[in-house]
Amino acid sequence: MTIRLLLAILHLLALGVGMGAVFARARGLRKPLDVDGVRRVLRADAWWGLAGFLWISTGLARLFMGTEKDTSYYYANHLFLGKMGLLAVLLVLEVIAVVALGRWRRSLSGGAVPDTSAASRLAIISDVQLLLVVLMLCLAAGMARGLGTMAG
Repeated sequence: MTIRLLLAILHLLALGVGMGAVFARARGLRKPLDVDGVRRVLRADAWWGLAGFLWISTGLARLFMGTEKDTSYYYANHLFLGKMGLLAVLLVLEVIAVVALGRWRRSLSGGAVPDTSAASRLAIISDVQLLLVVLMLCLAAGMARGLGTMAG
């Protein structure tokens, strides 16, 4: 198996795992948040984090190793630049979730019940992130068909 194929497979697997995880996180945040409910949210969040790490690391490898196209192709592609803009928005939203859910993790590890008053806001953030991933997927599909190049 070539590195090109392996990176593509891992990139796509991360997409599926991540979409399922962020959906599960949003859904869990809308359910009763007793200790078990919080743990379910944190498990989904951990999968979302793992998928994000895998997705970004394989994406960077594909970009800078030139396994698909030369790096200059991506920098000259409107759809790629749009995808990166959406990723930036997604990451800014994730900082909010990481801070809040980090507090929940610390509370649980200290034996306390976390303050879940931000759950509805975090659910909305998760929904928006899922939408951003879908939009990024649409842009990626366009790129795979040669759309978005500045020359054409």
